[in-house]
Amino acid sequence: MNAKIAYFVHDLTDAAVRRRVRMLTAGGAVVTPIGFRRGTQPVTAIEGIPALEIGRSADGRLLQRSLSVAAALAGLSVVAPHVRGSDVVIARNLEMLVLAARARKRYAPAARLVYECLDIHRLLLSHHLDGALLRMLEASLWTEVDLLLTSSPAFVRSYFNPRGFPAPIRVVENKVAMLGDAQVVPPAKRQPGPPWRIGWFGMIRCRASLDILSSLAAAAGGAIEVVIRGRPSGASFPDFEAAVADRAYVRYAGPYRNPEDLPDIYGEVHFAWAIDYYEDGQNSAWLLPNRLYEASAYGAVPIALADVETGAWLAERAAGVVLNEPVRQQLADFFRRLDRDRYEDLESAVRALPRAALVSDRGDCRALVRELCPPLAPGADADPCRGSKDAVAGNAGAQP
Repeated sequence: MNAKIAYFVHDLTDAAVRRRVRMLTAGGAVVTPIGFRRGTQPVTAIEGIPALEIGRSADGRLLQRSLSVAAALAGLSVVAPHVRGSDVVIARNLEMLVLAARARKRYAPAARLVYECLDIHRLLLSHHLDGALLRMLEASLWTEVDLLLTSSPAFVRSYFNPRGFPAPIRVVENKVAMLGDAQVVPPAKRQPGPPWRIGWFGMIRCRASLDILSSLAAAAGGAIEVVIRGRPSGASFPDFEAAVADRAYVRYAGPYRNPEDLPDIYGEVHFAWAIDYYEDGQNSAWLLPNRLYEASAYGAVPIALADVETGAWLAERAAGVVLNEPVRQQLADFFRRLDRDRYEDLESAVRALPRAALVSDRGDCRALVRELCPPLAPGADADPCRGSKDAVAGNAGAQP
């Protein structure tokens, strides 16, 4: 029988949520997405799968998000029909863990509780009282968790292990989910510049990146162009289109569909911006962003910092452009020396990366679902998906 998964998410409109739903479904699970939306239109389905919207939330507005969670807790009975009988309850991000833990306890006490944490909010690292209180809440919820999913080894090394996270941890990188018959095929080799085009795609939230790229393009006088696509953060850029309107050689081309538009948007650029100062020295230093895998899969050369996890990932594989600080000067020097031969070498190195390092296929999805809900071991009397935490913490065939 297919595993039944109740998936609590912070934003039903998030492309990364859509990818995870696709992966879980491709892995054989029956998934019900439950969560808030940040867009303007109601969400009734993800990938054709009925979804339950429980309220609205907002990027970066912690007080409003806390009030949304409190309201959802007060009306939690609405999720009961969708959670009852679940084998697994997944919470994406800390605010959803509050809801998922309560829902699991009330409506599916035998289900496994999985915490999916792909970002460490800066407040969790604060030395002030608000940070200490949030960490206390987090630690209390951790005792309920059976498995952690995170997207970068640096999160484990720098946050979860030092804080003594008590359950097993699995790293699931933000690879491109290619689950049908189609294969990831990089576009034909690009015509080298100038103009050299840098793509900045995905969640657009880093003001420092916009300033660095704009200054670079303006100083190059048309030899470098910047193409921006994705969803600007309202917290960082209340009016993003106005913020880029007067910046020479910088173009915002709007949102895109993921994964449908990836070949086109990455095929348009020579380089992909994979630098983020939004939470410098903390989350931004630890994450491995979607754009790292997307750019590499479609043949665009990622640009990253040397002293963060993204730069280490590229350096280990001898791919990409890895820069030291001061990045403005390093970027200017790099493009001043760049020629056709150097670019072709960089592009070839990216194209040589193993597909398995960049793409998740159906086999990966089945492996993920098996980890979330291990199959019944031969001779066991009970399904470990419906057992105690001890049964799943490292001995899937143990008696509950």
